[in-house]
Amino acid sequence: MAKSKNNAKKVSCISVPSQKINSLSSSSLHYLFFSPKKPSANRFFGLKWYRSSRFWFLALFLCGFPGMLKLWYTPDPCVTSQSQLQESFSNRHTRQQLGLVSNDERNVKNDQEVGSVNARELKFEVGFGSNEVKNESLKGAVDFQGRISGWVEEDSEFWKQPDGLGFKPCLKFSGEYSKESELILEDRRKYLLVVVSGGMNQQRNQIVDAVVIARILGAALVVPILQVNVIWGDESEFSDIFDLENFKRVLANDVRIVSSLPSNHVTRRPVVESRTPLHVSPHWIRARYLKRIPWAPADTYWCSGSYLWFILALQLNREGVLLLRGLDSRLSKDLPSDLQKLRCKVAFHALRFVPPVLELGNKLAERMQRKGPYIALHLRMELDVWVRTGCHPGLNHEYDEIINQERRQRPELLTAKSNMTCHERKLAGLCPLSPLEVARLLKALGAPKSARIYWAGGQPLGGKEALLPLTREFPHFYNKEDLASAGELKPFANKASLMAAIDYLVSEKSDVFMPSHGGNMGHAIQGHRAYAGHKKYITPNKRHMLPYFLNSSLPEAEFNGVMKELHRDSLGQPELRTSKARRDVTKYPVPECMCRDEHDDRSHE
Repeated sequence: MAKSKNNAKKVSCISVPSQKINSLSSSSLHYLFFSPKKPSANRFFGLKWYRSSRFWFLALFLCGFPGMLKLWYTPDPCVTSQSQLQESFSNRHTRQQLGLVSNDERNVKNDQEVGSVNARELKFEVGFGSNEVKNESLKGAVDFQGRISGWVEEDSEFWKQPDGLGFKPCLKFSGEYSKESELILEDRRKYLLVVVSGGMNQQRNQIVDAVVIARILGAALVVPILQVNVIWGDESEFSDIFDLENFKRVLANDVRIVSSLPSNHVTRRPVVESRTPLHVSPHWIRARYLKRIPWAPADTYWCSGSYLWFILALQLNREGVLLLRGLDSRLSKDLPSDLQKLRCKVAFHALRFVPPVLELGNKLAERMQRKGPYIALHLRMELDVWVRTGCHPGLNHEYDEIINQERRQRPELLTAKSNMTCHERKLAGLCPLSPLEVARLLKALGAPKSARIYWAGGQPLGGKEALLPLTREFPHFYNKEDLASAGELKPFANKASLMAAIDYLVSEKSDVFMPSHGGNMGHAIQGHRAYAGHKKYITPNKRHMLPYFLNSSLPEAEFNGVMKELHRDSLGQPELRTSKARRDVTKYPVPECMCRDEHDDRSHE
């Protein structure tokens, strides 16, 4: 039904060239149709053609033809720079609506100040000095009493939370699961070692599956080993990021967690196995690993570019140790109900960040909350993101060449389909949203100009100047460096995983969250916010949005209406995991991990 509405709007916009006529002044129209020349001679002539339908058709066609030509021209979204899009955007808005200043005013400051736009304003508004916190309460921030009255209605609507339909967390395991737990916890023969890779959120997902695999095999889980990240070089260990004692305590009745292998299980040389299939079942895991495996030469245990599973014992069900790595998406998303509940228990209860990270993350969230609700954005604009996605940020040719050069030197980083051009990826909704697109979407959905935004993510390609289209529209724009003093962040310096954990906490506690692109963090926060009561989470409908973003003649009011319609069902409402194949329960916890009260009237609808 929604499709038909959207299509109707799009057709109506393209098929009304009469807008060009409406833009003419009344004197121009009078001059066109009532020429003052030779009144006596032209009176009859003008009257004759004035009454002719052909005359009117020709006039309308000639006036509308230039506009139709403009509509037919669609620029390539990959080569259109943000400055060009900004110019098109600005032409349809007043300076007061956009909050823009003139080019002369912007150019008063030197290039260095422009490159760090809003940095000084942010520190002033938050009340920070150069390196010290002057006041934790966002002292000096612009008073919201001065907001534009026209935003009030949209403001209250934008902050409105979705209807959670009464769903609440419920992790009640079956009686059979509890009986099996007694046997598993008594077993001292089998041990599972895992090596997890990637960024913090990707490692988090693999740890969840490692616990479930240990449960399936009836083995004790050795505290997971975190592989050094090849991009950020972070050497953090499990206990540097996650509260180990909480991890053990929460899972005490599910899986036995040990800090290290006992002395009588010291490993032999590893044995190699071929690449494990994706989405394997519990039956496959038991059949594969609870049996005799032949040995292989020690020097064959690694093959570049492959996820390999290593076996460190002849027989796992007889005092053995199993070492697994590359767990990403290896375990099926569709598991028995008890194992799905275990996934949720690990993700939402066992994997808690260490106290120093929790303390700072909660403190920064409180600073954002002091002045009311706030938005959290996860902006995927780092160089490696553009390289991996095969997309261009739309800045200029120089940055595009930097991305292309990096892609040529490291082709293994390209995770997108190599047979698609940048333009095709953009049209398919596979590219991150640009700052301008984020600003336009938020504005269309009713975000007030006074809204305060916390942005999570690494340094964007192009620096803060790349964020100008977004910071001009929403000037109250902060990240952890703006909110915290240098002293507060010093313990986490050069620790990308801990910095990501801080971003995670502030984002999870926001009133509205939106990612500019899919990813492990966005998926994890989506599940976490759903489990916390379905807090508002905007999922950009990129594939259907793009045609409207490229249509520069679409009136603002109509554009806003289309965006609201496209995202009506993408605001964090409860979604059944089982409604689509291979959905992750930690992203869609309904129905396995959340249920409704039997006395809730909505449960019978």
